[in-house]
Amino acid sequence: MRSNYMKSSFRALSLLDNESLTFSHIKQIQSNLTVCGAIVDPYAAGKILSFCAISSSGNLTHASNLFQCIPHRTTYMWNTMIRAFAERRQPMQALSLYKEMLGCGGGFSPNNFTFSFILRACGDVLSLGLGLGLHSHVVKWGWEGYDFVVNGLVHLYVCCGCVEYARKLFDECSSRDVITWTSLINGYVKSEQIGLAREVFDEMPLRNAVSWSAMINGYVQVGMFKGALELFNEMQISGCRPNHAGVVGALTACAFLGALYQGRWIHSYIDKNKMDVDNVLGTALVDMYAKCGSIDTARHVFECLSVKDVFAYTSLISGLANHNQTAEAMTLYVRMQNEGVLPNEVTFICVLNACSRMGSVEEGLKIFDSMKRVYAIEPAVEHYGCLVDLLGRAGMLEQAKRVVKEMPMKPDSYVLGALLNGCRVRGDVELGTEMVDYLAAQNLDHGGVHVLLSNMLATENKWDSVARVRKGMEERKVKKVPGCSVIEMNGSVCEFVAGDQSHGVLMEDARLLLPGIVNNLKFDWQTKDCDEMIFEIS
Repeated sequence: MRSNYMKSSFRALSLLDNESLTFSHIKQIQSNLTVCGAIVDPYAAGKILSFCAISSSGNLTHASNLFQCIPHRTTYMWNTMIRAFAERRQPMQALSLYKEMLGCGGGFSPNNFTFSFILRACGDVLSLGLGLGLHSHVVKWGWEGYDFVVNGLVHLYVCCGCVEYARKLFDECSSRDVITWTSLINGYVKSEQIGLAREVFDEMPLRNAVSWSAMINGYVQVGMFKGALELFNEMQISGCRPNHAGVVGALTACAFLGALYQGRWIHSYIDKNKMDVDNVLGTALVDMYAKCGSIDTARHVFECLSVKDVFAYTSLISGLANHNQTAEAMTLYVRMQNEGVLPNEVTFICVLNACSRMGSVEEGLKIFDSMKRVYAIEPAVEHYGCLVDLLGRAGMLEQAKRVVKEMPMKPDSYVLGALLNGCRVRGDVELGTEMVDYLAAQNLDHGGVHVLLSNMLATENKWDSVARVRKGMEERKVKKVPGCSVIEMNGSVCEFVAGDQSHGVLMEDARLLLPGIVNNLKFDWQTKDCDEMIFEIS
C-alpha cells in the first residue's frame, strides 16, 4: 500500500514540470501529497512551494500559508519565499522573512542566492543603513566574491544614491559582467553625471540592449535628446537590437526634437520586428506623433491601442490641445471618464490648458474644483498657474489676483508669469509693472518677463518706460534666452539658435526644406549673414 502511495506522489510531482498547470491543479497535487504523507519530504514540499510562490499560475498568499505550515524548512525554501516577495515588489515582507530566517535557530545561514534576492528588496526600500548592514552580512558569510551578490550591492548603492560606494565596489570587482557595468551606468545617470556614465559605457567590453538603453535614456533624462538619437543610431550599426526601453527612449528624443522622419522609421522598425506595443510604447508613439505635428497619426495610434490607460489619454489630450483642437481634447477627456479611466495630475494640467485656450472659464473652474472634490487630488502650483492663466486670458484679472493671493503655496514664476500675461491681454501696465518688480525681488526675473513688460509699455507708447526697462536689464545683466528651432533634414537633426551665424545653408538643403516652393536660390556670400539670404520664390 505504501509503495502505491509513493508511486502516486512521484507521478504528482512529475506533473509540476507542466507549464500549463493552473492553481487549481496545484492544490489537487498538494492534496495528493498530503494524503500520502509525501508533503513532509523537503524536496516535494519545496517543489510545491516554488510553483505556488514563483509561477505565474501560483498564488503567493497560499505559498506563504503553506510555508508557515512546513515543519522542516530548507535554505531553498527560505530563498524561494524571499525571492517571491522581492520580485512582487513586497520588500518589507522579504526583509521580514530574512530576519526570521536568521533568528529561527535552525542553523540556517544565507547563501549567495539569498543575498541576491534580499539586496533587490533592500534597493526597493531605499534604506542605506539597512544596505550597509546587509553588506556586512555578505562579508561575514563570505559571499562578496560572487557576481550576483556584487551586482546586487552595486544596484543597491545606486538606488540609495551612493554612487561612490558603487564605484568602489565596481573597481574592486575582478569579474565584472554586463549587469555590473550597466548598474554603474545607471548610477551615474540617476545622479545626472552623464559624462562619467558615457565614459563607463565606452569602456564596456561587451554591451547588450539593456546597457545601450540605459545610456540612451540617460541622455533623454538630462535633456540631451540629439545625443540620445545619435547613440540609438550607433546601436543599430553595432548590430544590437533595441529593447522596449531603448525604443521608448529614442521616441521620447524624437518627440522633443520634432524629428518626425526618425520617429516614423522607429515606428516602422517596431512593426517590422513585431514588437509588442504595450501601453508604455504605445503612449510614446502617440506623444511623438503629437509633438512632431502629426496629430491625426497620433489619434490613429491611440485608437489602435488594445488598452488605453491614463498616460495614453493624457498624451493625446495634450497633443490635441497644443494643435488648437481644444474641443476634441475636451471630448476625449469626457470619453476617458466614461470609460472609467481616472485622470492624474498631468491630465488636469492638459485639460485646464485646453479650457484656457477655448476661453471656457466656467468649465475650467468646474474641472479645477473636481480635482480635490471628486478625485482627491490636491492641486499643485502648476494647476494654480493654469487657473490663473484661464482667468487672465479671459480678462478676469481681479479673480486671477485673488487666486494668486489665496493659493495655499507660494506662487512661482509660472503662476506670476500667467498673471503678467493676463495683464498684457487686458493692457494693465500698472499691474504688469508690479508683477515684474515682485519677480525681480524673488530672483525670478528671467529675461522673457522684462521683454514682455517692455512690449506692453511699447503698445501704450510709453517709450521712456521701455528704455528704462531695457536699461535695467543691462544693468542687472538679465538676458532673454534666445529662441531655438530644431529641424530635421535627411534624417539628421539640426538646431538653430536666434543670432547664430555658424550655419551655412546650401541650395540643395534649402530645396529639401521648401520642396516645390523654392525654384531659385541666390546667396550673397559677401554679406556673410544667413539673415540676408535672398530667396526668389515663385
